[in-house]
Amino acid sequence: MNYRTGWKSWPHILRLSGGVFDLPGMQEKLNRLESESAAPALWNDPDNARSVMQELSTLQEEVKYWADLRQQILDTQELLLLDDDDLWDELERETEKLERELERGEFQLLFSGPYDRGNAILAIHAGAGGTDAQDWAQMLMRMFLRWAEQRNFKTDILDSLEGDEAGIKRVAIGISGLYTYGNLKSEAGVHRLVRLSPFDSAHRRHTSFALVEVWPDLGDTIKVDINPNDLEIDTFRASTAGGQHMQKNETAVRIHHIPSGIIIACQNQRSQSQNKETALRILKARLIQQEEKKQQQRIADLKGEHTDAGWGNQIRSYVLHPYQMVKDHRTDHETGNVQGVLDGDLDAFMESYLRHNIGK
Repeated sequence: MNYRTGWKSWPHILRLSGGVFDLPGMQEKLNRLESESAAPALWNDPDNARSVMQELSTLQEEVKYWADLRQQILDTQELLLLDDDDLWDELERETEKLERELERGEFQLLFSGPYDRGNAILAIHAGAGGTDAQDWAQMLMRMFLRWAEQRNFKTDILDSLEGDEAGIKRVAIGISGLYTYGNLKSEAGVHRLVRLSPFDSAHRRHTSFALVEVWPDLGDTIKVDINPNDLEIDTFRASTAGGQHMQKNETAVRIHHIPSGIIIACQNQRSQSQNKETALRILKARLIQQEEKKQQQRIADLKGEHTDAGWGNQIRSYVLHPYQMVKDHRTDHETGNVQGVLDGDLDAFMESYLRHNIGK
């Protein structure tokens, strides 16, 4: 590596280290939250206390990321100033690594929504296409679980219902990690698969659909008032594929929130009380997202824009035959590496969606 190559990208790195992220401002906010968390009266209001502790934990993780990255930049800058030929190969690798990390950091700055930094609940529903659609829903479940696994995010299957012959009819997954909701909200919508069906004896090409829904999972950090009189709660026996009962007791729970029309069913937990708690958790997340959509619609109406709030339009197509391609219809981002995407390589699609929606 020569001297000019070593310094080629350094102005970009120094610019970012000097103020694209507001580390002093983040540190000041962190200090304030730490003081609040140490106050003796904090837990007099449990809901506020949980909110403070959640925000504190998230901000601590962010500050550590940016502080560590800034220190790496400063350390590498000092080595560059030595202008030692024996260090150039190592510095070239370090500079490239820093650029990748800064690109990741810049990407994180795109998350501007109030819940983007937090956890998410992701649901998948098999759509038109029979057994193929149920198999497609399971393929999508695997894709998102692999995506989470690659980031060491925690996942929890909150509810699921197996398909009649293969796959799943529905699943709800809790996913915990920094910026989980900010990333996964790009995946909400109808996903379309085109392939030669393994369930068709003639091996003909089939098109299958599955609906993906994503809600912010705020746990107990934000209070949502749900009037018990607005709920219709039914219990039933949890069942496996084909409708066979797993147990004699009615542990499964179905909640109908009358004002919104939202219906949540949960059967994966061992007890009726656990299933009810999980169903209420999902209901709360959906109500929060519903309010967000109303606010976004009001803004769009003020701008004079037309927005389609329906789920009918597919957001992405996955084609396995007669050619191989995954294409996002909102951003036109596409790739021929279908297997990589199905193995959880979704970052490029998520980033293109976020960049596409800047300023909208």
